[in-house]
Amino acid sequence: MSIEKVVIPVAGLGTRLLPATKSQPKEMLPVGRKPVVQYVVEEMIHQGLKKFLFITGRNKRSIEDHFDRDMELTERLTESGNAELLEELDYEAEGVDFFYTRQSIRLGWKTPAGLGDAVASAKDFVGRESFVVALGDSIIKSGAYSGLVQRLIASHVRHGSCCTIAVCSVPHDEVHRYGIVKPKGRLGSDFEIEDIIEKPPENEAPSRFAVAARYVFNPEIFTALEHTAPGAGGELQLTDAIRILLKMGHTVRCLKLKNDETRYDIGNPESYFRAFMDFALADPKYGYLIRQYLQKKLREI
Repeated sequence: MSIEKVVIPVAGLGTRLLPATKSQPKEMLPVGRKPVVQYVVEEMIHQGLKKFLFITGRNKRSIEDHFDRDMELTERLTESGNAELLEELDYEAEGVDFFYTRQSIRLGWKTPAGLGDAVASAKDFVGRESFVVALGDSIIKSGAYSGLVQRLIASHVRHGSCCTIAVCSVPHDEVHRYGIVKPKGRLGSDFEIEDIIEKPPENEAPSRFAVAARYVFNPEIFTALEHTAPGAGGELQLTDAIRILLKMGHTVRCLKLKNDETRYDIGNPESYFRAFMDFALADPKYGYLIRQYLQKKLREI
């Protein structure tokens, strides 16, 4: 099975990052020298994905502009001898296609109806193919070349799963922030689950394995989404749709992130600051200067 399509939901409001997100999407906040969503797109390209569908919303036009060709910028940089700055934005050379659809606000709702509703918007794009979902506000960083998505796809095909989810271990006092899975049977780096719960209380969490923003789905997820009722926060939760897949008798498996793979969830100021610092410190050109500056500031405290 060859999977080429990836759905990137970017319609969230980003209210926890206000006021920074009042006039720009949280997915466009810079982390080091790039916006969050560019890291996600580059990860997918490196994993062999070729067709991208962004699920956008109000005030998300800058994402479309970022991945579109800007002839005026190209000419200006070429004339000034800085054409090399365009290399990281030359997606045509990578042979990828970008598509966009808007997550409309449902009648009677004041805000988008949640991640499940966003993924449901991809039904026509996906057709009858299996596909990847990568959340546009979460970066997966690896110490070396990360093959997470390819490992997810390989597991998905090998086990004939209907859904395969990347997971990582989180502290017990943070399980209430995530979708948490309940393993089934023997626990290894690649394991089957019997349940998944969205943001459970600490004393009800079935494990400490949290969904890590990367999934592989078969088209059956759209049937499950059609039968999903509003859940946590009054939204249509993707985790609730996955629970329905389990009830329908489908196989759902999880794959643990490796030790050198870290998920950065750009969801609140603290996590955003941590991500920015880590990527700035790792920058091959400016990281050394940033480390010197931080060392100097720490000595002054």
